[in-house]
Amino acid sequence: SEGYPALREWVAHSLPWNVDPAQVLITTGSQQALDLIAKILIDKGSRVLVETPTYLGALQAFTPMEPEFVSVGSDAEGIDVGDLATKAAGARFLYVLPNFQNPTGNTMSEARRTSLSAEAARLGLPIVEDNPYGDLWFDAPPPAPLTARNPEGCIYMGSFSKTLAPGLRLGFLVAPHALYPKLLQAKQAADLHTPSFNQRMVAEVLKDSFLDRHVPTIRALYKAQRDAMLAALEENLAGTGVQWNTPDGGMFLRVKLPTGMNAVNLLPKAVERNVAFVPRAAFYSDAAQHNTLRLSFVTASVEQINEGVALLAQTI
Repeated sequence: SEGYPALREWVAHSLPWNVDPAQVLITTGSQQALDLIAKILIDKGSRVLVETPTYLGALQAFTPMEPEFVSVGSDAEGIDVGDLATKAAGARFLYVLPNFQNPTGNTMSEARRTSLSAEAARLGLPIVEDNPYGDLWFDAPPPAPLTARNPEGCIYMGSFSKTLAPGLRLGFLVAPHALYPKLLQAKQAADLHTPSFNQRMVAEVLKDSFLDRHVPTIRALYKAQRDAMLAALEENLAGTGVQWNTPDGGMFLRVKLPTGMNAVNLLPKAVERNVAFVPRAAFYSDAAQHNTLRLSFVTASVEQINEGVALLAQTI
């Protein structure tokens, strides 16, 4: 149930802090890790802190346990640590995506990570750190994980979906020794174990450093697609009141529409022109910003990006 030993050892040795393979649990995608964490750490009415906005899939995984979601103020550098301190009392954990966040594309700065880690340790607040995109940096790797700064106060999650193959449904979590047995128990109840054949295939692929050769090609491709989307946005939407960011990696960028526009209402009109996006309202646990949306630049060619952004601009 813990996972194929060779794969667990690879995960432990690949992380930038001292990890015992006995702390690694292989999961059926990192989405299952969210589900296991929810089952073990959340009771009805438990306070769970999340970024503003946060990953929709995490909200979906946590919601069946009936928590009280509390949004913590966030900006381009990450969590507002001062706001966190006012909301942390009684919270079970803080859920964060520090690297190329979904849906914003933002990356938490080194200074903010240092401050957040210290404050969470002072408060005794566990951190659930979700890092599916961390290897997809463009010009420079992101700062060290939060978990590397306080391993006993964090649960760390990773995935092979963004670097190898999403269809294999392989992820992992790294947990403190004291918490690991309960997460393992939840894993056994969920599906006994992640498919061994998939784990053995991935372990075989990884043993000759395939990812070291493969991931740079992904980075180069995604960077070119990001640059194409930024250029298309500038060409088609400069001066219209539409705003967007420049992510340093990952798969997404955020767009803010002029005040008064609603991305949910805009979507069907865009689909009529054969272009789609994700409204960001669903990524808020409360007080959603309805004039925001998420664009992905990784599944389309440069030609499709140019055409799609032009059609989106016409729709806006």
